[in-house]
Amino acid sequence: MKPFTIVDEQQDFIIINKAANVSFHDEGNELGLHSLVKQHVKLGHLYPVHRLDKITSGLLIFAKNKLTAQTFQQLFERKEVIKFYLAISDKKPKKKQGLIAGDMEKSRRGMWKLTRSMHNPAKSQFFSYSLTPQSRLFLIKPLTGKTHQIRVALSSIGSPILGDTYYAKSTADRGYLHAFGLSFTLNEQQYRYQVAPDSGEHFLTDDCLSAIDAISDPWQLPWPKKY
Repeated sequence: MKPFTIVDEQQDFIIINKAANVSFHDEGNELGLHSLVKQHVKLGHLYPVHRLDKITSGLLIFAKNKLTAQTFQQLFERKEVIKFYLAISDKKPKKKQGLIAGDMEKSRRGMWKLTRSMHNPAKSQFFSYSLTPQSRLFLIKPLTGKTHQIRVALSSIGSPILGDTYYAKSTADRGYLHAFGLSFTLNEQQYRYQVAPDSGEHFLTDDCLSAIDAISDPWQLPWPKKY
């Protein structure tokens, strides 16, 4: 499978669909995602405005110039970039929808943990849908953007992501986290993107595809307005 495909290319930015298990940065002699995209579009400089973990597939933004990168940074700081993620877990959650919030602290071996304090909390809203008696699909809307936020959030409610070698004990053909939807307004133009996962045997089952189709417009779901 290709490490990425181009979803959209505009004058000032590029949207890609990242494959799972592709590192963002170079690793030894192996080019990372940033270098591969820059090479593909033949630009001397390409500015990443956010990141996806290695296990995560889906939508990612690169700015073509420094000014646009700074503008995106401001949009993220003002929480004006809306993102949605899909995840699958084979563990039953403590709750089926709602808010997961708490401060994040470093744990062991590069892991993080969610605490009960709320000084600078990570916040994620979510809905979930039964796929089989053993598995559940999660639709997550992160309200903040912290390292491993969604992975830690789902682990905290007893549903670590299937195939996540850090937070789950179950093994799978990939880590089942996918950046599903993305929207923002840039230079008075509205943009909205959505890409369903195209790899992973559990994402591609009939039950999961039907569930994803039923939430094909996550912007219109009854998300709480404030938290």
